[in-house]
Amino acid sequence: MNNQFSEVNKIRSKYISREQTDVERLRRLDKQVKKPAQIFAYVFGVIAALVLGTGMCFAMSVIEGSMILGIVIGVLGIGLVCVNYPMYKTILESRRKKYSEKIISLSDEILGK
Repeated sequence: MNNQFSEVNKIRSKYISREQTDVERLRRLDKQVKKPAQIFAYVFGVIAALVLGTGMCFAMSVIEGSMILGIVIGVLGIGLVCVNYPMYKTILESRRKKYSEKIISLSDEILGK
């Protein structure tokens, strides 16, 4: 009986609309700041790794081509991989500046300052 009661309450709580708390709003804002930078870093990183891998395939003659072309493409891929993290940090910092006032005011409100 008690087990059924807890299961019914668990299912019921999924369908009850509730107001969002300030802490949940703060978490949502924090995710809103980080998500675009993370998506960019993942997509750019995958593309850079593919460019690097293509260069390696050309250099090792897996794909018909010249070794020089493979080295050039590989170095380009290495360069793209190396700039991925600084670009991520730049995007994240610009988003932090954009949302800093909202986040600080909401956190001050939560902390009672």
